[in-house]
Amino acid sequence: MAKRYLVTGGAGFIGSNYIRYLLGRYPDCSIVNLDKLTYAGNLDNLAGLDRDPRYSFVEGDICDSDTVDRIVSSGVDYLVNFAAETHVDRSIIDPAAFIRTDVMGTHVLLESVRKFGLERYIQISTDEVYGSIEEGAFREWDPVTPSSPYSASKAGAELLVQAYITTYGIPAIITRASNNFGPYQYPEKLIPLFVTHALDDRPLPLYGDGLNVRDWLYVEDHCSALDLICRDGALSEIYNIGGGNERTNIDITHRILRILGKPDSLIQPIKDRPGHDRRYAVDTTRIRALGWKPAHDFETGLEATVAWYRDNREWWMKLKERNRKFNEYYQNWYQHHLGMAE
Repeated sequence: MAKRYLVTGGAGFIGSNYIRYLLGRYPDCSIVNLDKLTYAGNLDNLAGLDRDPRYSFVEGDICDSDTVDRIVSSGVDYLVNFAAETHVDRSIIDPAAFIRTDVMGTHVLLESVRKFGLERYIQISTDEVYGSIEEGAFREWDPVTPSSPYSASKAGAELLVQAYITTYGIPAIITRASNNFGPYQYPEKLIPLFVTHALDDRPLPLYGDGLNVRDWLYVEDHCSALDLICRDGALSEIYNIGGGNERTNIDITHRILRILGKPDSLIQPIKDRPGHDRRYAVDTTRIRALGWKPAHDFETGLEATVAWYRDNREWWMKLKERNRKFNEYYQNWYQHHLGMAE
């Protein structure tokens, strides 16, 4: 049966990949993409889809209840909420923006679901809500101990979803994914930032000693997991989604430089950011029990990602200029407020 999707934040990195994944897999699906088009929302991520009759775009804010209600009341089977402020560095400077979108925006979506109903609401969260772990891996029932305003806002959104499940019985599922990478990622995150810097022979600003550990998940594998959860996941559950690819930041940096044939001298150590979690790791037993596993190993995914940025310079060049202005503001803010000049 044809499914009707509302994808919020679908002009962002993961959301746009998810829309492309669905349209490629389900010829009879229809998708409404609701996106505010903030700095990280980019319609170039969806180039060509405006000619697909199954896809439509609405520019709007998930905090606008009138817009959300209009779309949900028109008939939606699945609402998948990617819309969020996501960059930790930005959350340190402006926590209010994160609370507004990530928490208040989620509240608006939940109210609309409560009023009009649908089959499933999927809240896209992050492994960062758990905080840092020295050994082992977090399970879905472990307590959340967020370290940054970003992860706290995502944890707050999760608590709202859980409350609406318990109080109103809405058909919701929460997912917590590890670090994504792949095409169309805004070049402020580690992999696209370092790839694009290295392509231009610019210094790669590596936080601290570079030994912070993250589990890396290729974005298409994340999309396939979300598709499975939408259709077969248990309501009211939380699902960890991880790639099983733990790497230190310094290891990632060296791999990028090797792929591009660039020297290690491009690495520029800088002072660490406040509250920088040391290691993230999630246990993926629950999602794997549904029959999911990543289709991409880390090395293949990284090489494909580097190749995409190398071949799509026009896409990222204009975004880098926006990001340069933020980085200048960010460093000045740190120097003034936290005494962390580079």
